[in-house]
Amino acid sequence: MKSAEIREAFLRFFEEKGHTRVASSSLIPANDPTLLFTNAGMNQFKDCFLGLEKRAYTRATSSQKCVRAGGKHNDLENVGYTARHHTFFEMLGNFSFGDYFKRDAISYAWEFLTSEKWLNLPKEKLWVTVYASDDEAFDLWTKDIGVPVERMVRIGDNKGAPYASDNFWAMGDTGPCGPCTEIFFDHGADIWGGPPGSPEEDGDRYIEIWNNVFMQFNRTADGVLHPLPAPSVDTGMGLERISAVLQHVHSNYEIDLFQNLLNASAQAIGCANEEQASLKVVADHIRSCGFLIADGVTPSNEGRGYVLRRIIRRACRHGNKLGATGSFFYRIVAALVAEMGEAFPELKQQQAHIERVLKTEEEQFAKTLEQGLKILEQDLADLQGSVIPGEIIFKLYDTYGFPMDLTGDIARERELTLDEEGFEREMDAQRKRARASSAFGMDYNALVKVEGETRFTGYLGTTGEGKVLALFKDGAAVEQLHAGEEGVVVLDQTPFYAESGGQIGDAGFLAGEGLRFDVRDTTKAGGAFLHHGILDSGSLSVGASVEATVDASVRQATALNHSATHLLHAALRQVLGEHVSQKGSLVDSQRLRFDFSHFEAIKPEQLKELEDIVNREIRANTSVETQETDIETAKAKGAMALFGEKYGDRVRVLSMGGGFSVELCGGTHVSRTGDIGLFKITSEGGTAAGVRRIEAVTGAAAFAYLNGAEEQLKEAANLVKGSRDNLIDKLSGLLERNRQLEKELAQLKAKAASSAGDDLAGSAVDVKGVKVLSARLDGLDGKALLALVDQLKNKLGRALILLGGVLDDKVVLVAGVTADLTGQLKAGELMKQAAAAVGGKGGGRPDMAQGGGSEPAKLDEALALAKTFVEQGL
Repeated sequence: MKSAEIREAFLRFFEEKGHTRVASSSLIPANDPTLLFTNAGMNQFKDCFLGLEKRAYTRATSSQKCVRAGGKHNDLENVGYTARHHTFFEMLGNFSFGDYFKRDAISYAWEFLTSEKWLNLPKEKLWVTVYASDDEAFDLWTKDIGVPVERMVRIGDNKGAPYASDNFWAMGDTGPCGPCTEIFFDHGADIWGGPPGSPEEDGDRYIEIWNNVFMQFNRTADGVLHPLPAPSVDTGMGLERISAVLQHVHSNYEIDLFQNLLNASAQAIGCANEEQASLKVVADHIRSCGFLIADGVTPSNEGRGYVLRRIIRRACRHGNKLGATGSFFYRIVAALVAEMGEAFPELKQQQAHIERVLKTEEEQFAKTLEQGLKILEQDLADLQGSVIPGEIIFKLYDTYGFPMDLTGDIARERELTLDEEGFEREMDAQRKRARASSAFGMDYNALVKVEGETRFTGYLGTTGEGKVLALFKDGAAVEQLHAGEEGVVVLDQTPFYAESGGQIGDAGFLAGEGLRFDVRDTTKAGGAFLHHGILDSGSLSVGASVEATVDASVRQATALNHSATHLLHAALRQVLGEHVSQKGSLVDSQRLRFDFSHFEAIKPEQLKELEDIVNREIRANTSVETQETDIETAKAKGAMALFGEKYGDRVRVLSMGGGFSVELCGGTHVSRTGDIGLFKITSEGGTAAGVRRIEAVTGAAAFAYLNGAEEQLKEAANLVKGSRDNLIDKLSGLLERNRQLEKELAQLKAKAASSAGDDLAGSAVDVKGVKVLSARLDGLDGKALLALVDQLKNKLGRALILLGGVLDDKVVLVAGVTADLTGQLKAGELMKQAAAAVGGKGGGRPDMAQGGGSEPAKLDEALALAKTFVEQGL
């Protein structure tokens, strides 16, 4: 069976068992600060396991895209060198949320793997492990399923701590967890390795293909296991691993999916496909990079973007080792789309964007390598001994992205060795710093958890009654808040919009008998809305009824900007192309900010066209229509999903302009497009490779912006003694006059320098037969000093010249050496010393060099170096 057929068979099997097929979630976890990337099929169901979220189904099945290349779950360094490690993989999963448990989960797994209708694996090839104390699972396997005891293995806490076991699963240090049972496939005696739990278990003979996790507990930071409200099931089966079994190969890289990517990688690099480790790295990395970019991650120097950049550079380095020249990595995207685009349409939609981001990053890395080589050459020139210190290797790696293996190649050429222990110490220190500052190491249980849901009534108005379901102070649940205390209030229903989809949370107040709670922000936790603020007066208790009032003026101004964002998104796709997709947004009462995929700066005429299109839709004053439907129906209508938003089974479809804009959105909006009033773009720029940002204002803020621009125009006209009508002519005349004066000034400086040259030539001194001239000439720029050095070289003959001066509080230096001396004295070397003396840098050719610095007080000291330089150099 092909990989795509196995994926479909798995999903269809569990649909027949009453499971709802659920689409893969984004690789960027929604509303979960504990994770860097989605790394397991259960991530999107985490709140379901905790009982914080209710869905329309209690059984689900999915094929989840996963990345393990950063943070705790990191397989990056093993990729390409083992048969089964990947940065990206697909996890086939079936899930029960308080429905069936161990008996059915085990029965389903066995039926799918062994029945003739499905995978038809030989039963005698399958081994099973259970957690050591899980007698229930052991009995189900041996008595109900009939697995022989000799192919059953109990695995205890084999990782050095309580519940730290291959058969006790936890997604993190805190959160849902429980014992698991795993199914292994025996590839045969001709493959080295032993069964699970044996000393040879790391071999390739016995391979895990299925993992049933029995979610029974929620582990808190103190290590205590708390029973979950409803025991659940989380199953994972790696698509790549089961494909290898069914296609009768022993390495994931031999399956159909990878063979096509390996061939495409070899073609892009220009090498043969000979199963090289480096080629496997490239083929693996194109998957993680392609999917991460499609899901909105862009290369950067921090967080998810840093991990993506590291993966791209690792792929480029391995491609270079195979002989690649120029940019090659982006050329493999087409093969990735052909292989996986049917199952994951986002790859097709984003293909051009993915290619541009990768190509740009490859080109930037090439420049980085060039810069790193220069730095390394400088460090090696000053090296004492034959060992390159670990701090130098780490500096090149961390600051310039210079791979250690490349540093090692250069070291071998110079008969040098690397201080690898020192490098590892530096790396370990960096890891500790990263863990200490990581935004993804939060305790999942430290986040406010609320049972029950809040019904949002804000689509109908900005006021309404609500009953207090829960109160929190300093993250802990309390029964009452007192005047002056900050806290969080959860209501059974509220008109306050909770921050999501780029729209900020509402502000306002809650009022009751003798009390007022000022709401400063509103957020979500599961299905509950959290009203953050301070109790201004009175006391507030759980169970109390309050009147909730949203700041209507702020809500309305925010709605104008949010609706305009939708119009802008549609206009961008119309003007720039269908590749445009949202990569982030921020909508508040003051402005809107919209990040989107695009590969170059937007031209002024395109910005004008965008404004014209949006304002045309505003003037049309069409009604804004909303419809609640299921996610598949919404997508069939062409509704676009917004970046970073988490959607449930029922979604809200927002339509503007009679179909001009159709998007999934739960935010608050205007009733008619004309309510927006006016749309004005205030800025456009890049935020990362392949990502642009537009900021704009609407309504009253847009009119205020235009009024401010009008006042600046009037002031500019007054300054040039003109009017709005002739301002351009006045400015053009002033600029032309200024250019003429600059030209005349340059001519005067050149004459002055030429005249000074005649006087300076006579002050040269003889040092070992060389005429040495160093002089200070303040007020001249580098161009004038260069011309003067050339003139003096002609006058003096065999000479070395160093001229310097102060211009705009900065030191300018120029050095020159006549051609007959460049074999012994080099202007570039003199300049390095002179520039360093004034706190700067410099360099150049043997006959001419330039530099500068920021310490004018040390200029005379720098000029004095000329004589010493000649004395020591001859």
